[in-house]
Amino acid sequence: MSEQRAPVLVQLTPPGRGAVATLLVDGPGAAEAVEALFRAIGGQPLGSLPQDRLLLGHIGGQHGEEVVLRRRSPQSIELHCHGGLAAVDMVQRLLAGQGCRPTTWQEWAAQTLADPIQSDALLALAEARTARTAAILLDQYHGALGRAIEGIRRSLAGGEVAGAREQVQRLLRRANLGRHLTRPWQVVLTGPPNAGKSSLLNALLGYQRAIVDPLAGTTRDVVSATTALDGWPVEFFDTAGVRPSVVPLEQAGIALTKEKVSAADLVVQVFDASQAASEQEEKPMPVERQPNVLVVYNKRDLVVDPDPRSYPGLLTSALRGEGIAELAREIATRLVPDPPNPGDAVPFTPPQIERIEKLDTALSVGDVARALALLGQ
Repeated sequence: MSEQRAPVLVQLTPPGRGAVATLLVDGPGAAEAVEALFRAIGGQPLGSLPQDRLLLGHIGGQHGEEVVLRRRSPQSIELHCHGGLAAVDMVQRLLAGQGCRPTTWQEWAAQTLADPIQSDALLALAEARTARTAAILLDQYHGALGRAIEGIRRSLAGGEVAGAREQVQRLLRRANLGRHLTRPWQVVLTGPPNAGKSSLLNALLGYQRAIVDPLAGTTRDVVSATTALDGWPVEFFDTAGVRPSVVPLEQAGIALTKEKVSAADLVVQVFDASQAASEQEEKPMPVERQPNVLVVYNKRDLVVDPDPRSYPGLLTSALRGEGIAELAREIATRLVPDPPNPGDAVPFTPPQIERIEKLDTALSVGDVARALALLGQ
C-alpha cells in the first residue's frame, strides 16, 4: 500500500488510562486494513456491516484485544478498545503493520475539513475551558465567522465600503474576547501587605488556595489559581504586598508582582478598609500603565457601619463573604463588558485577528483591491 494512498490512523480520545479509547482508520484501504486483523465474535465479515452499526470482536487474533467496530462510511472505521496505554499501543502497532499511517487528530482535522475556520474552531474546541467559551467556538465551527466574512465580501462587491468597514470593526471589537476563548484572562490581586489579598482570592475561588496569616508580607511568591466567573475562564494571581523594602526576598516578590501587573488583563487593587489611607501608602495605579484597575476595600467587617461613600471602590469582607458575589460580577463585567449573543461572529486565532486588522487598515484608506485580496478574492 503506497504512502500517499495509505489510510490514516488517528487516536480521537486523549491518551491515558481511560475506560475506552477511540481510534479512527480513515481513507482508501481503511476497511481492508482493519478486516485483515479483525475477527467478529459471531463470524460476521466486516464488509457486511451496515453503516453506523456496531460489531464486537477481537483484533490481533482470537485472543487478541477486544474491540467494538463502527463503520462511519465505506472507508472510515472507528475502533473502540480498552483505554490502557498498552492496549492502545498494541492496536496501533497492528494497524501500522497493515500500512495505516499514524497521524495526530489535529493534522487529520486540518486535512479533512476544507473550511480553515471550521478546522481552527475544531482544534480550539479541544482547548475551551468552559461551556460558555465552547458554545462561542461551536458557533464559529457552524459558520458564524465565515458568514460574517462573506458578508464583508458581498458589501465590498456591491460598493458598500463604509458598511464593510463597520462590519470589520464589529469583528475587531470581539477580538479580545476571541483571544481568551482558549486561554483564561489574567487577573492580578495587588496592594499593600496585610490588606487581605490572599483571603480575597480564597473567597473568590471557594476553597483554600493561598496561605492566610496575620503577619504582613506572608505572600512572597506569586500564587495562581484558575476558576470561572460568569462562564469566563479566569486565572487569578495573588501577589506579594507592595511596600518599600530592603529585604532581598521581599524585593524579589515585589518585582514579580510588578511583572504580573504589567501583563494583566485586570488589576484588582486591594486595600484594608479599617486602615487610614496614609498608613497603607494608598496610591491610584497610573492609568497610562494599566488602564483596567478595580479598587477593592477589604476587611469591612472591622469597620463599624462603613459609609460606602467614603470608599471609592467595592467594599468586601473575605472573612464573612460579604461583597464577594458583587466583586465576582464586577470582574466578569470588566473582562467582558459586551458578551456576544448566540450565533455572533467572533475571530479567535491570531492569524484571523491579524487579517481583520489588515482589512480595517486597507478600508480606512479606501483600498478596496487590497481588502478583497485579503478576503481571498
